[in-house]
Amino acid sequence: MLSILNETKTKVFQQEQLTVRIFPSIQEMGSVAAKEVGNQICRLLESKPEINMIFAAAPSQNEFLSHLIHDKRIDWTRINAFHMDEYIGIHPEAPQSFGHFLRIRIFDKVPFKKVNYLNGLAENLEEECQRYADLLTKHPVDIVCLGIGENGHIAFNDPDVADFNDPKLVKIVELDPICRQQQVNEKCFMTLDLVPKEALTLTIPALLKAEWMFCIVPFKNKAQAVYQTVYGEVSEKCPASILRRKENSSLYLDPESAERINL
Repeated sequence: MLSILNETKTKVFQQEQLTVRIFPSIQEMGSVAAKEVGNQICRLLESKPEINMIFAAAPSQNEFLSHLIHDKRIDWTRINAFHMDEYIGIHPEAPQSFGHFLRIRIFDKVPFKKVNYLNGLAENLEEECQRYADLLTKHPVDIVCLGIGENGHIAFNDPDVADFNDPKLVKIVELDPICRQQQVNEKCFMTLDLVPKEALTLTIPALLKAEWMFCIVPFKNKAQAVYQTVYGEVSEKCPASILRRKENSSLYLDPESAERINL
């Protein structure tokens, strides 16, 4: 059941356990999301010696990350960082690499205690999945900062491979055509045939282990996925819909991504 929490310039409502915020601009969306993530980091560090965070790599995160790195309150030396997916077969220094994307936007901008990269060029990819899963088990995640794909995916859990009860924490997946086309639409690759067909991804249960989830989703091309996330069936057909069943989860939207939300 949808309930309005306020009707100020920024609209906020609750959809099951998901708090949805609609901002008047992408700039305000990114700024407020960064402030709220920073607030939660600082609260957690009051009671923990260190915390663990997972970041998404996508153009949708740019505004948020650009604000987060300038939060002077955060003691980054007490934070271990992870990222949620990586293409198979892409060099770590290639512009399309998700590790590279995050390295130039945040991982090299602030002094993390440790940054843990997924290796899409590993000789044995199953062993790489297990290595990263072991790291996630050793460092239980506190905060996930994520987005939603045009097909409703979170990380690279596209509808065909998403599993809310996945026994794995990290796995090899085949990317669906909508997901691959999105990479071209966002100018990450020039043509569809250049987009890798496989990737490593954290699974949905791995992401849901986080205590806090902050989902930042601007842009018009995400409007349908946002609609399905908020109003559709909670199922793997729209993997992001699981956020409605997750405590301490928030969705941050700009006017374009929220255009199908009726308040």
